[in-house]
Amino acid sequence: MKRFTYMALMILLSATYLLAQDSEAMKKVEAAKIGVITERLGLTPEQAEQFWPIYREFSDKRRSILGEMRDARRDFNPQTATEEENKAMMDLNFQVKERELNLEKEYSEKLLRVISTRQLVSLRQAEDDFRRMVLEQLERRARQQNMRENLRERNQDRINGRRGN
Repeated sequence: MKRFTYMALMILLSATYLLAQDSEAMKKVEAAKIGVITERLGLTPEQAEQFWPIYREFSDKRRSILGEMRDARRDFNPQTATEEENKAMMDLNFQVKERELNLEKEYSEKLLRVISTRQLVSLRQAEDDFRRMVLEQLERRARQQNMRENLRERNQDRINGRRGN
């Protein structure tokens, strides 16, 4: 199992290197997520066969709900919004949270027909851990990129300094 986790992490690392905008990279990130969640939950092949279609459907619906909020926030500026616009945004935020909670309840019931309560609780933790791993990897990549750029600049400064002498 550790080898599987290592492979999933390697896929994740290479995928984040390509950035999540690339559809091939997204497929690799999704494959890594499947690997991590499958391992963390200890899904049997029979469970996995039933679990993943339900989970994908849930994820798609959740992404759609959260996308609505993201779209609404895109053009919203609380500093320039009227009192009514601010209230409407707050109401929308509550509606989105309520819909997300209802969706989670609905799909928890569906998933509990396939996995145990322990596995369902582990799912939430595995999702959070995976999200954290992705963010840490992206931050690490950004730091490495900054270090490379700083090194290039220093080298360029040295080269320019030699030419100036």
